[in-house]
Amino acid sequence: MAVSAGLRGAVDLVAAKRDGAELDEAALGWMVRGYLATLRGRADDRGGPGPGEVSEAHMAALLMAGVCRGFSEAEAGALTRVLVDSGDTLDVSHLPAPVVDKHSTGGVADATTLLVAPLVAAAGATMVKLAGRGLGHTGGTIDKLEAVADLRADLGPDEALGVAARAGCVVAAQSPRLVPADAALYALRDETATVESPALIAASVMSKKLAAGAPTIVLDVKVGQGAFVTDVAAADDLARWCVALGVGEGRVSRALVTDMDQPLGSAVGNALEVAECARLLTHPPDLTQRPPRLASVALELASHVVACGRAGRPADDEAVAAARAELVRRWADGEAAERLEAMVKAQGGDPRVVAAPDAVLARAPVQRPVTAQAAGVVQRVNARAVGACAAHLGAGRARKGEPVDPAVGVVVHAGVGDAVEAGQVLATVHARDPVAADQAVAALGAAVEVGEQPVTPPPLVHAVV
Repeated sequence: MAVSAGLRGAVDLVAAKRDGAELDEAALGWMVRGYLATLRGRADDRGGPGPGEVSEAHMAALLMAGVCRGFSEAEAGALTRVLVDSGDTLDVSHLPAPVVDKHSTGGVADATTLLVAPLVAAAGATMVKLAGRGLGHTGGTIDKLEAVADLRADLGPDEALGVAARAGCVVAAQSPRLVPADAALYALRDETATVESPALIAASVMSKKLAAGAPTIVLDVKVGQGAFVTDVAAADDLARWCVALGVGEGRVSRALVTDMDQPLGSAVGNALEVAECARLLTHPPDLTQRPPRLASVALELASHVVACGRAGRPADDEAVAAARAELVRRWADGEAAERLEAMVKAQGGDPRVVAAPDAVLARAPVQRPVTAQAAGVVQRVNARAVGACAAHLGAGRARKGEPVDPAVGVVVHAGVGDAVEAGQVLATVHARDPVAADQAVAALGAAVEVGEQPVTPPPLVHAVV
């Protein structure tokens, strides 16, 4: 039986959850609104508990009780609605249909959005994508876009929707006015060892997607050494939580579990990743003959986005295959490249970045090769180590708000299963100074492992949920 707020206070609700009770939406909403009131020093304009009624200790205890006891699907759905209700939402009803969205749980060299957004726009869908900045070894989509000089990612709602209407897609920074309660809870979870709960992660992810308004949502749940989920079963579980929450709120929802044991793309670093995506769009790879990993995953995601968006329901294999064939054609015809140019221009950036990235993007002054010490087969490319190396060079940040250097990073030239010769260049470091470059070369030498045994790379897509 669900426990409601009623006359209970914060301590009683924490105790109820500790003892295994299920909290309903009223109880969870009372706790979250009360915690926000304490942080802001004032009660919610719509009423509810005042400052101090739900302290940081109360909320931390509730989160820990939920992590230890487990949250039900009903509780996760209720919490998701509470988070959405804490801020503004986008109204995308006036945009050309189908309006779609995609989300990645994050990884290394994961620049799929810069390919997926223009691809689905080329197919006639409208993508409204709100994204974040990177933290730690994982890169952020907004950091990548802001490597383009003068491009504005901090757009107001009307401005973002206007870009989407004109270009067919927009990639903008997540507004603090959308789901502010999620940011407050995540900061507390990060300090209280309550991050790793599938229900809480799914509620956090889906609250932001629901607030962004798209009727169709496709999720890319990363798994492997470069992701925050390293186990395929756990990633599959998270994907199912997210899809269930989306379906529960009336959204067409699908999730792909994709591999992140090695960097997805060759480039790791903001300007480097933009350049890689631009070259893939303007010089389309043969998508039928072992295309680059980044292109393969982007095409698969875009195919599901387009097929599900058009169907208004989870698309079957035949519809996904038809969308895939269409997207391959539009990619080859240059339509996706044109859409990315239009989006960049609409957001104030230099559209020449698509056709001539080297003329527009910053370039690091120091490059150093990382070479194979002996002939053999690449056994492993540790995505987390490569991402950490790029972050240490300045491509990422250790704390929110820190600046990043758009020019620096790493380009990996060999992947798992590739045969290499002694002295062959495995990676290239792009650094601001020689000392940083030499340190990165040493770190990458350990991250790229070469051995004698043949290796079969893991599948790019582990599951579709």
